[in-house]
Amino acid sequence: MSDRGPQPRGTTVRGALEAALAAAPEQGLTARELSAAVGIPEKDVAEHLVHLEKSLKALGGRLELLPAECLACGFVFKDRKRFTRPGACPQCRATRIDAPAFRLGHRGP
Repeated sequence: MSDRGPQPRGTTVRGALEAALAAAPEQGLTARELSAAVGIPEKDVAEHLVHLEKSLKALGGRLELLPAECLACGFVFKDRKRFTRPGACPQCRATRIDAPAFRLGHRGP
C-alpha cells in the first residue's frame, strides 16, 4: 500500500511534475523520484513527461534528459531520446542500468 494521496484539486499531474522538476537538484530527478513526488505510478511518468516536454517547448522552455548509464561498463546512452530506462547495455549486455534523470532546462532568449 502507498501513503501517497491524490493530487490536490486544481493541480494537474503535469503541473505537479513541472513543479517537482523546478525544485529538482542539479542532477535532476529519476522517474522513480518523480513518481514518489507526484503520487503516480512510475510506469506512467514517461508518458506524462512526453506531453510536458511539448508544453514546455511551446512556452520557450525545455525538459533536459540526463542520460542513463550502464553500471557494469560505463556506457552512456547519450543518443537515446526515450524517457524510459533501457533494458540492457548495447556494449556489454548487462541489465544493471542507472536510470535517466530529468530537469528543467533554461529558457531561451
